[in-house]
Amino acid sequence: MTKRCTWCGDDPLYVAYHDEEWGVPVYDDHTLFEFLILEGAQAGLAWITILRKREGYRALFDNFDVQKIARYSDKKLDQLLLDPRIIRNRLKVFGARKNARAFLEVQKECGSFSAYMWDFVDGETVQNSPKSMRDVPATSPVSDKLAKDLKKRGFTFVGSTIMYAHMQATGMVNDHTVDCFRHRECQQIA
Repeated sequence: MTKRCTWCGDDPLYVAYHDEEWGVPVYDDHTLFEFLILEGAQAGLAWITILRKREGYRALFDNFDVQKIARYSDKKLDQLLLDPRIIRNRLKVFGARKNARAFLEVQKECGSFSAYMWDFVDGETVQNSPKSMRDVPATSPVSDKLAKDLKKRGFTFVGSTIMYAHMQATGMVNDHTVDCFRHRECQQIA
């Protein structure tokens, strides 16, 4: 039997996400933006809830086209709030536009959002070796620093816990437990 991190349980969607995405280094701005919006939408909710609505987000948010989202009108955002395929929280939905605009400013300043993000870990995945999920922190000094800088730049829903989850999801941190088959695989990818 394949040993996995316990958080993914046996839900096929969660297992696929764990096995194929979580902890894999991401350098593509489009994917980093998608995770930024999804992680913000998760605030206060279970990640499986967001995974189940991911396709709805892709459909309604123009496949996370940052340029388009940055230009969304209030009317467009109000229409999105009526659709049950996403989390219908006004602050989160309007926050997607705010984050898109701030994201574009970071791209302009740094050349890419990826360069900006990965600079916080000196361009390399932080390799942790948790024995169990109890050993995995909710934040880190790096996520604290990143969250503070993003907020200063006008981002919203980017607290330290959200940004640590973003770092885990996009492979900036490898927090697969040492007994998980993905721990070593993600070490080798980095």
